[in-house]
Amino acid sequence: MKTLYIMRHAQKDESKPEQYDYDVELTEKGFEDSKNIAQELKEKKILPDLIVSSPAIRTRQTAEIVAKTLDYTKNIMYNEVIYQAFVNEIVESITYTFDTVDSLMIIGHNPSLTALAITFTEFREEIKMGSIVKIEFDCDSWTAIDKNNAKLKEHFKLN
Repeated sequence: MKTLYIMRHAQKDESKPEQYDYDVELTEKGFEDSKNIAQELKEKKILPDLIVSSPAIRTRQTAEIVAKTLDYTKNIMYNEVIYQAFVNEIVESITYTFDTVDSLMIIGHNPSLTALAITFTEFREEIKMGSIVKIEFDCDSWTAIDKNNAKLKEHFKLN
């Protein structure tokens, strides 16, 4: 069994429209939302084996807050592919994950994250900022994941 947590970065600061997208930070609400959603995961005793994040500032900030809240002690892997990726590029990145990793959290951006959830499951809404979709795959290798062995398990939303 492989478990994938798809998390969209928390609320971003849109007060400087001239700022390069890659450098956009979280708002104060974004910091709080990241802590709150991570706390919900912690209460459910969810701790991914590996966290992979886009290296953009807001996803980095989200990943660091989630890791700290969950007492995740490993290094966060930053993968440039996740920033502005097409869904097939994210799927390909996932399939490169070592099979010793049973639970993987990807922290990134829309529209590719929503497209990823739709590709594998019956999920049919937008993944909002700071929200997480949990998908389980009935297989033993990340190279074997597909829509035929995927099951949407949970959608963690901010209140």
